[in-house]
Amino acid sequence: MKNILVPIGSSKSAASNLQYAIDLAHEVDAFVHVISVFQEVSKVGGLTKVNAIMKEDTDDKLSKILSQVNDKGVTIIPHAIKGNVFEGVSRFNKHISVDLMVLSPRSNSIREEVFLGKTSGKLIKNTNIPALIVPEGAVFKQPKRILLAFKNGTFKKKSVLEPLKKFKKNFGTEINVLHVSTPDSTEEMKHVSGKLKVLQNAYTTSENATTFQAVLEHFQSNNPDMLCVVRRKRGFFKKLWEKNVVLKKEFHTSKPLLVLSVQH
Repeated sequence: MKNILVPIGSSKSAASNLQYAIDLAHEVDAFVHVISVFQEVSKVGGLTKVNAIMKEDTDDKLSKILSQVNDKGVTIIPHAIKGNVFEGVSRFNKHISVDLMVLSPRSNSIREEVFLGKTSGKLIKNTNIPALIVPEGAVFKQPKRILLAFKNGTFKKKSVLEPLKKFKKNFGTEINVLHVSTPDSTEEMKHVSGKLKVLQNAYTTSENATTFQAVLEHFQSNNPDMLCVVRRKRGFFKKLWEKNVVLKKEFHTSKPLLVLSVQH
């Protein structure tokens, strides 16, 4: 885990979210890249100066956020990127391979009933980068126990499990696996890849209508410091990932939520 990316929105928790990423980077010896985007206007009609002002305002915004955190000796690199945040993150990832995005649940939304806002939700859905959704105002602490919930135990790509391997190696984190069988589970889904077996400390199976219900049933008994799910085209919270905004009544957690990269 060498490069951690923190997109900065208008959320009042931007500084605390960045501090969380810095504290994590300090523990795993990673760089932190902070990006903020600005919309470039047409250069027709002498608007080049306007673009320069917008770029300057974005740089000032990044400087203000950086002035509110303790860098702890971590290399923090700010980037003002033109365009929208989704294109910007994708372009950035092509040049600098991102190992983890640290996101606030609501980077722009101020609606209290929202768990996952439109910007963060769209970033998770439309980028193939592992994401750590950090509760607003949360302070980083080494995760002693992670609950990994999934329906399909086949992990074809070794890289999907890299964030878990990093946590286990650096912090000695226990990986408790919750393998959920639902009415539409197939025999292939019930298989568990050897790549995961070497990481897991405990393995539990559960029969439920949905993976979400299984998480609710087993969350308290596992008492994890972090919840982990796998984003697949057909998988955990399939209906939730179909839209960008997720309401608290549909799903929420007070613990950091690690979303592993999509598997096709």
